[in-house]
Amino acid sequence: MVGVSEGPEPGRAPAAGRAPAGQPVLSLALATLMEEVQAHSGAVYLLRPDETVLEMAVMAGMPRAFAAPWERIGLSAPIPVADAARERRLVWVGGEAEMARRYPRISVVLPYPFALAAAPVATERTVYGAVFVTWPGTHPQELADRERQHLTAACARLARRLERAAREDRPLGYEPDVLAAPVSFVAETLGSVEAVRMVSRLPYGLMSLDLHGRIGFVNASAAELLGRPAGELLGTVPWVSVPWLNDPMYEDRYRAALVSQQVTSFVALRPPGEWLSFRMYPSTTGLSVRVTRARAVAEMAGGTPRAGPAPSRLVTISQLLSLAGALTEAVGVRDVVQLVWDEVAPAVGSQALALLRAQGGRMHVLGHRGYPEPHIVERFDGLPLSERTPGTHVLSSGVPAFFDSQEQLERLYPIRHDSPDGFAAWAYLPLIASGRPVGTCVLAYTEPHVFPADERAVLTSLGGLIAQALERALLYDAKHRLAHGLQQALLPHSLTPPPGIEAAARYLPATHGMEIGGDFYDLVPTRPLAAAVIGDVQGHNVTAAGLMGQIRTGVRAYTTVGQAPHEVMSSTNRLLIELGTELFASCLYLRLDPARGRAVMARAGHPPPLLRRPDGRVRVLDLAGGPLLGIDASARYPTTEVCMVRGSVLVLYTDGLVESPGIDIEDALVDLGGLLAEIGNQPLESLADEVVRHSAGARGRVDDVAVLLLRARDDG
Repeated sequence: MVGVSEGPEPGRAPAAGRAPAGQPVLSLALATLMEEVQAHSGAVYLLRPDETVLEMAVMAGMPRAFAAPWERIGLSAPIPVADAARERRLVWVGGEAEMARRYPRISVVLPYPFALAAAPVATERTVYGAVFVTWPGTHPQELADRERQHLTAACARLARRLERAAREDRPLGYEPDVLAAPVSFVAETLGSVEAVRMVSRLPYGLMSLDLHGRIGFVNASAAELLGRPAGELLGTVPWVSVPWLNDPMYEDRYRAALVSQQVTSFVALRPPGEWLSFRMYPSTTGLSVRVTRARAVAEMAGGTPRAGPAPSRLVTISQLLSLAGALTEAVGVRDVVQLVWDEVAPAVGSQALALLRAQGGRMHVLGHRGYPEPHIVERFDGLPLSERTPGTHVLSSGVPAFFDSQEQLERLYPIRHDSPDGFAAWAYLPLIASGRPVGTCVLAYTEPHVFPADERAVLTSLGGLIAQALERALLYDAKHRLAHGLQQALLPHSLTPPPGIEAAARYLPATHGMEIGGDFYDLVPTRPLAAAVIGDVQGHNVTAAGLMGQIRTGVRAYTTVGQAPHEVMSSTNRLLIELGTELFASCLYLRLDPARGRAVMARAGHPPPLLRRPDGRVRVLDLAGGPLLGIDASARYPTTEVCMVRGSVLVLYTDGLVESPGIDIEDALVDLGGLLAEIGNQPLESLADEVVRHSAGARGRVDDVAVLLLRARDDG
């Protein structure tokens, strides 16, 4: 259900405001509940009266900062307390793996082993809010019946209190969070002064941290190891007051200890070269920290301290800007894959990567690098998104996933496929662009790799940069495929010259825009003659390509009904005008007569063809002609007869072959003529390749290029 009230008298929870004077009802109810079920943290949420939003009214057992992302939750949010309130049922999450599967948003922020239960605070008529409580990761995976009964009963009691308070017009609201007070010394066991003396005599460092991470006690050994007087440490947070502990990884270990209620540890380098070991023992009142010298780590580091500044962060701002600049240069998907491999992977220390995309309900591999066996990645191509794998999960949810080791991956995703990929740690980054997922970047590491909070933040940010580049690349590739397919459909798939004529053609679209244009060529076989045509419709877009297809079709139709060259040109001109387009076209049409060694040509504003004679001499044909097609319906197109003896090569082309910025067209024609004179006796297919390769215009490709070569064969 989406609503929050049922029954004849629907209502909502009272407005959340300042706690009324007197007994803190919510705090007391939460503390009592936590004691009954032996939970170590929890919170009470109240439903806003004027919107479908749950607001945290009181929290216990942990700092509120741990749950900061969820202080205000919409009823529709995929969060346990929202599900509990919306569906009026108890929600149980039995551990880290289940949390990652069902509530990935929580798992990303709190990737620690703990269990959670959420229950609605509701009467038969009204939902007032919800409660959640958590247990350490050692809690059994199933919620015990006794715990379920206590939870349900406690929430029902609280709902009745809220109902009574609303009826008496004394709304309950925010109350001070319940954080454990310092434990008083047990006088019967040990006096407080003697306890301090005993701890001070210990040869290793000891500290006491409260739930906020503030130092409440530090012995002399710990102060010496940290390099700060005890008076300067008391009341401070160690990763703030001790400069070389100012690393999010160390704060993450403190959070892990409190949330999981399990012993955690880390090592840190105290400049210039002394390694220290920190071991945290958590409880519901805070943490006890033991500090010692990490001799084994120091020996592994080589024993010789290294002077100089501390290591830099994973990716500096300058590196980030450089990566962003590099990714803007990527054009297609292949470019993005290669740039991520060349620029991003070395910066973050990964040894392999894969880019994935969801399409048609399946996962597709866009590209990969670094995997020793390509089939390891490619076997996931086409995998249904319903399959439970980290790749499909991140693609579907848009939430990043980090796996420090193979054991962690297998614990969260116990169903493994045919063979492992040979790596030991993974980061799965959702690629979100324009508010929607466009794919996933998988970074793999050959050794187990811890992902502290700052590294996760950097990798997630890099995912955003990669997503922008990938979105552009996918769009470019789609447009390129569309352009290529349309161009291929409009141009002839093959040339069928008549007996005595050999033909070869090349087409290169411009390198900008849609990579589609209006240049065209065709060879129309008729008996006993044949016709050839080449033309150029103004523009480089779908409209130009569509018009090109209509002109080519018209030329074929007029040729088939037996019109003479000048009639074909005039008919095509009128067709273009009748189509009502504002585009113009140049065209060169010729009727071939191989038996007589003749060709009759008509020209409409098109560049003149080149003719290479069998003796190697090349000349530009000076043809009579008319205006561009599509300008004047009454225009006439005179014809010119040209001799084509056996062995002659006729070169028809569009202006993209000879026009290039900074190069005079006459010089380009002279160069082309020289090339034909030198190599014009080559096989026609090879000659076509050389003509295109030699052309400055074709290399720059600021315009479309079409070339049609015709040779009168000796066996004609």
